[in-house]
Amino acid sequence: MDIHEKEALVELEKGESPGPVPSQERWMLWTDTGLAILYKIILSIAALLFLGHNFFCTARPKLVTTQVDGVPQFVLDYGISLIPSPWTWLTTPAPLTYLDTAEAYFPSDISAQITYTHPAINGTSMHEDEDDLPTLNTTNLHILNKYGDNGTNIYLTSNTDVTSSPSWLTGVVPNSTSGKTSHAISCAIIIYPKPSLSVTDVFYFYFYAYNQGNTVLGRELGDHIGDWEHNMIRFQDGVPQAMWFSQHSNGQAFTYPSLEKLNSGPGKGKRPINYSARGSHANYATTGKHDHTIPDLNLPNGFIIDYTSKGTLWDPVLNAYFYNYNGSTNTFEGINGAPEGAMHFRGHWGDEQYPVGDPRQPEPFFGFVKYVSGPTGPQDKYLGRGNVCPGNGIPCFIRDRLGP
Repeated sequence: MDIHEKEALVELEKGESPGPVPSQERWMLWTDTGLAILYKIILSIAALLFLGHNFFCTARPKLVTTQVDGVPQFVLDYGISLIPSPWTWLTTPAPLTYLDTAEAYFPSDISAQITYTHPAINGTSMHEDEDDLPTLNTTNLHILNKYGDNGTNIYLTSNTDVTSSPSWLTGVVPNSTSGKTSHAISCAIIIYPKPSLSVTDVFYFYFYAYNQGNTVLGRELGDHIGDWEHNMIRFQDGVPQAMWFSQHSNGQAFTYPSLEKLNSGPGKGKRPINYSARGSHANYATTGKHDHTIPDLNLPNGFIIDYTSKGTLWDPVLNAYFYNYNGSTNTFEGINGAPEGAMHFRGHWGDEQYPVGDPRQPEPFFGFVKYVSGPTGPQDKYLGRGNVCPGNGIPCFIRDRLGP
């Protein structure tokens, strides 16, 4: 029975008076009628208790479709996000992400990264050279593009020494019930429709304040402040076709049917599963060990290993910004007031690589260093790609089964 339907209670039967009767018979009639009425009242109470028990203990959540102005409905139909209320499930567009069981650096608030850093060029703070520079935030960050070679030489540099492990680097652990990063918007969802091809690419960008590099022969290499990773799902006429998983300098693509999906509850069989690697946050379609020495070939053993597992579950879209992207003008349009400045910023979301000799930088290891430069943002991640894979010159293979 649907929990929103009301089941009519059985009405009490009304007896007609048979006219005057002897007192003994009146007593018997009253007794029989009274017992019948009492019996039916008991049955009615039992029925109410039974219905209440079913409602509160066995009812299944009801699907509720989310409508976001400017977001195609088919995007919203391919996911179910867990929320605390046991009576409501909210449809959302993004993959679910499992963080590794040993993860130490969790998703972070995009705006907080701007608060804990300052813009610098060649190691010199811009606040020292530009007196008219306002307080920066996600709305106006793009004003930095008029400096430092159209912004490309600007680094959002930590206000404190990162080797002291300031708390803001660890991010926010997603809520164990909802999967939400409370008070932290850690995801930017970018929708790029291509009407002439009946194709829509939907990017899910994930932000972390810190990237912990891989350990090679006992040396940790490739750490950096700020970390943007992403998935992309390509839709054809509103139907998902394939999904991209970003991994370091490249990544992997899989057909949508081949992906692991949410396997229970509402949304079963629709919402794809993404695994974020420990520390590096590279995205994979499976758990286990992933060697990424050779791009697009993730063998279980090798020289440079990522680790993924079903640790903390993160639902990125519960706290996310939504954008429409125009490939002709390379511009973003914020949906429901999403700030556009952060998306248009062309600079780096972390410190510039510390030079050899800097007390924070350990001695190089065969030419590799521990601290490298922070990454650029979503606008620099091949949003206008023709294939599911980025147009970076590496051959694109779209796998139809899970594996290396």
